[in-house]
This record gives sequence, C-alpha cells and structure tokens, in this order.
Amino acid sequence: MRFRTVLLLVVAIVAAAFLSINWRVLAAPANFSFLVGSVEIPFGVVMLGLLALVVLAFAVYVGFWQGTLLMDYRRQSKELQAQRNLADDAETSRFTELSVLVRDEISKLDQRMEAALDALRTEVRDAEHSIAATLGEMDDRLQRENARGPD
Repeated sequence: MRFRTVLLLVVAIVAAAFLSINWRVLAAPANFSFLVGSVEIPFGVVMLGLLALVVLAFAVYVGFWQGTLLMDYRRQSKELQAQRNLADDAETSRFTELSVLVRDEISKLDQRMEAALDALRTEVRDAEHSIAATLGEMDDRLQRENARGPD
C-alpha cells in the first residue's frame, strides 16, 4: 500500500479508538446556544456534524481542484495534438518539397545527359565523316598513284 493510504488508516483507527474510549463524554447532553435560542444536544453529535461539514468542504474543494486539473489536462492535450498535427503537416510539406526538388534535379540531369549524348553522337558522326573523307582521299591518292604507274 502507499504511504498516504497507510497514514489515513492509522489516523482513522486512532480516531475510532479515541471516540470509543470517550463515548460517555461525547454522548453527554450539552446546552448549545445560538443567536435565536439554545438547544440541548449531545456534544458528540455536534462534533460529528462539524467533522462532516469539514469533510464535505474538503471533498468539494478536492472535487473542484481535480476538475480544474482535468480541464487543464484536456486543454493541454488538445494543444499538444494541434502542435503534433502542425509538425506532421510541416514534415509532409518538407517531404513534398524534397520530392519536387529531387524530381527537378533528376529531370535537369536527364536533360544534361541527353545534351551530352547528342553532342557525343554529333562528334562521333563528325569523326566518322572525317575518317570516311580521309579514307576516301587516301583511296583517291592510291588510285592516282596506281594509275600513273610505277616510275
């Protein structure tokens, strides 16, 4: 058991023992006067009534206190949930922005790759034409040399 529970049980047992030992004194009638008149009531009943009134006041106070705490807890919980939602939305938008950025970079790289491949194809074609022209020129020289005959 928790310490507070044990302490409450000990206080209740001590109070019950005190009441049982002093029951004659508490049950003896006493004359209580009010502003309007006086009443003869046992002292124990008056003390029990006052105790009940104090316990009721504390119970009402604790009830209001717990209600206030619960309302604060709910308010803070709602605020935390709203903050979580904002953070999730921000994270989602960052991922979306990152996705768009990555796609843009990939498309730029794709365009640069296509441009480089087109340039390479042009260079290969030009080299092929140059080699073909050189081979054609060499073939023409060989044929002229062969047509002149051996000297």
